[in-house]
Amino acid sequence: MLPVVAIVGRPNVGKSTLFNCLTRSRDALVANEPGLTRDRQYGTGKVGNQPYLIVDTGGITDDKADLPRLTVEQTATALHETNITLFVVDARQGLTPVDQEIADRLRLLGTSVFVVANKIDGLDQRVATAEFHALGLGDPWPIAASHGRGVRSLMAAVTTHFPARDKSEEDTLISDQHRSTEELDSQDRPSNIKVAIVGRPNVGKSTLVNRLLGEIRVVVHDYPGTTRDSIEVPLTRGGKHYVLVDTAGIRRKSRVSEKIEKFSIIKSMHAIEAADVTILLVDASDGITDQDAHLIGFVLNMGRALVLGVNKWDTIASDSRKRIHAMLERKLPFVDFVPIHTISARHGTGVSALFRSVDAAWASTSRALPTSLLTSILQEAVTKHPPPLAHGRRIKLRYAHQGGRRPPTIVIHGNQTEEITDAYRRYLAGVFRKVLQLTGTPVHIEFRTSENPYKGRKNPLTPRQMRKRARLMKHVKK
Repeated sequence: MLPVVAIVGRPNVGKSTLFNCLTRSRDALVANEPGLTRDRQYGTGKVGNQPYLIVDTGGITDDKADLPRLTVEQTATALHETNITLFVVDARQGLTPVDQEIADRLRLLGTSVFVVANKIDGLDQRVATAEFHALGLGDPWPIAASHGRGVRSLMAAVTTHFPARDKSEEDTLISDQHRSTEELDSQDRPSNIKVAIVGRPNVGKSTLVNRLLGEIRVVVHDYPGTTRDSIEVPLTRGGKHYVLVDTAGIRRKSRVSEKIEKFSIIKSMHAIEAADVTILLVDASDGITDQDAHLIGFVLNMGRALVLGVNKWDTIASDSRKRIHAMLERKLPFVDFVPIHTISARHGTGVSALFRSVDAAWASTSRALPTSLLTSILQEAVTKHPPPLAHGRRIKLRYAHQGGRRPPTIVIHGNQTEEITDAYRRYLAGVFRKVLQLTGTPVHIEFRTSENPYKGRKNPLTPRQMRKRARLMKHVKK
């Protein structure tokens, strides 16, 4: 097990900035707004040969409202998992009563605590950190997380409090450093399937994540926009390894005015791009909205496998369910290959079937397709429905092979393929998907025109003229 380091403190003291600095990433959303982080965000850092797990948490306040209270509960869970705590305070604002309350809580836990005085840039360090000695948690460490100043010295001191590793762990760690990343990926690390859960605000994305995990891992509230960042959570289910990505709700651009929400939506879009399979949740009472259809198009255009979950089905009256099913069929004829499940994330109804479709979609999008099989399917499809003539000439499609996975990409070779219409391209994609029984994944078709052997010649002979010439030459020889 890696040592666990938790970052705690009041809102807006720079916890997420320090998290990004330690993980050398931009995984945590950062802005000059209190209460931005609400869920636990995990990442990995490294000091020398020593890796560790770092946990970003939401700000601790004395506000008793629902959202701040739920955020504090998330932080308390992180503190019970940690070996070392980085207690971040604001060197510019100085010591506050809330800082003192947090220090009292940390003292009761009995773990190693480092007081980190952030935002020290431009200040006299001795003067700015002097009052934090009153917390009774040792000498404060002055840093500027936004620039990385003082962070290396801080973490060098933190590592001295890590649990000692035995000799076998040291040898394994050293040997791993001499092996390639590809080798580690193929042998030591499980093949994690990344599943992004997306949708409009307040459709139940975080509730579904918690249901799949069997614990309250992310904050859930009726208030739309509760989730602001994209939170990655590992999950092992049926012997397979997954990474669930809970994302912020995506609204139409015309309704987005706050800068924070714009950044949240951008991170949600990036989560879709990085995912292997996307679960798109919609609210059963709202049906398929224009925004839902736009999100479906975006996911498929990115080439990601897709499963559709109609959530809050338990709130729909039985006499209205047939009407909603009919509406789904009417509005989604262009994604008839995408499995649709009616579920209740709150009660768990239909969630197992939903995840079986995730497995099927992953198997389809990552499947290896033999050239002989693809060529056979192509020839049969062309025989049943030949491509339309181009300038009075017949288009010949000769053979097909796989050009990539995630999504399955099929490359078709022939002549005049640049004249193939989009309608015929969709026809071929549908044939391949149906015969190969691919579910939940788009199929990309690429055409390549064979080079004309007579191109560049002066007055080249046609095949018919060449045969006639050969007969004449044969007659002359006789």
